[in-house]
Amino acid sequence: MRKRAEVPPGTLHMLILKALARLEPMHGYGIALHIQQTTEDVLQVEEGSLYPALQRMLVKGWLKAEWRQSENNRRARYYTLTPVGRKQLAAEIEAFERVVGAIRRVIQPA
Repeated sequence: MRKRAEVPPGTLHMLILKALARLEPMHGYGIALHIQQTTEDVLQVEEGSLYPALQRMLVKGWLKAEWRQSENNRRARYYTLTPVGRKQLAAEIEAFERVVGAIRRVIQPA
């Protein structure tokens, strides 16, 4: 059984943007579930982090949202990426890969 890990600081926006790039439109619960399933239950995004992040991303113009009926006939807010959000995703991935590469160089055996 894998131990769950916290979403690494600074990666939540990237994970949300990538989930939407793959499967938009999605509602908040669907985004959280996609991240959890894709990471094989290693990462779990809590509601207390997810919804404030989605709101910040709406304000920044990275996402747009509309209210619709969900698959269980409940009212849900569905999110999609904007062109600015797609550019931001590319920038976030590039920065993340640069940091991971630097960390790899530090932790590799000499």
